[in-house]
Amino acid sequence: MSKRIVHYINQFFAGIGGEEKADIKPEVREGVVGPGMALNAALGQEAEIVATIICGDSYFNENLEEAKATVLAMIKAHKPDLFIAGPAFNAGRYGVACGTIANAVQEELKIPVLTGMYIENPGADMFKKHVYIIETGNSAAAMRTAVPAMSKFALKLLKDEAIGAPKEEGYIARGIRRNYFAEDRGSKRAVDMLLKKIKGEEFETEYPMPDFDRVEPNAAVVDITKAKIALVTSGGIVPKHNPDRIESSSASKYGKYDISGFMELTDADHETAHGGYDPVYANMDPDRVLPVDVLRDLEKEGKIGELHKYFYTTVGNGTSVGNSKAYAAQFAKELRNDGVQAVILTST
Repeated sequence: MSKRIVHYINQFFAGIGGEEKADIKPEVREGVVGPGMALNAALGQEAEIVATIICGDSYFNENLEEAKATVLAMIKAHKPDLFIAGPAFNAGRYGVACGTIANAVQEELKIPVLTGMYIENPGADMFKKHVYIIETGNSAAAMRTAVPAMSKFALKLLKDEAIGAPKEEGYIARGIRRNYFAEDRGSKRAVDMLLKKIKGEEFETEYPMPDFDRVEPNAAVVDITKAKIALVTSGGIVPKHNPDRIESSSASKYGKYDISGFMELTDADHETAHGGYDPVYANMDPDRVLPVDVLRDLEKEGKIGELHKYFYTTVGNGTSVGNSKAYAAQFAKELRNDGVQAVILTST
């Protein structure tokens, strides 16, 4: 008898719609839907997806406890041997939803769980220590490599086989270290690595250190009362109707907009394009995310020199570190050329 699996996906992968359908409530369908078809095929005769649970990304993240309870009840009703969520790739809200429900299933239903994400997905950082997350590519284009990796790992979990190191199995490192007997003692392994390093040969450390991207701070502004200050935000504030169509998640662009004629931002002229937080209060008063009103007051009081005529904006939700660095490198040159001496960077 094949093992039973319940699969969780969002509204996009269910073929229901994109952002305009992100508020749909949880629903359950018997059998496979969307990427579940490929997963089911890859699992072969040993396991079967018996039900698929679908939930909109916005609904899940904005109604966390209610959505979690509803989805858990749906999963429990199908008595699965394993739960799979995603893969979410680099979709931030989807990743957080997959991680949240997988962790809840593991804790509440006491069955093995599995999901898949791009390493820079916010959900991966939040849940990698709690659940197995198969590392995937950045977008759904990587589905053909994600499905075999996830199905292979799923079968290992179902058979209760020993799980190897992250590099062997393809999951994101969880920060767990296990003792093992090595053929060579530590001093010899250390010398071997040192010799390889001296010779310029490749080697792999046994104790990788965290890779922190440290940026040296600039010198303090000498006289802030004469400085030109710019506003930059990852909170997604854009002119009304988002003219450049900056994506609500995994942004592929940033915007540059003129605020020289604004003493404040209002719901009549600006809004947020961000899909990773409740937009209601930001849309009611965009100054809550991009404080043009406060900077105008400081400008009027002579506490700063002037507010730069342009602000730069993008969406931080699921946007990769690589893209973020590229955007900053581009507009930082413009800011310097425009004589900006300091930047206030706001988030959500």
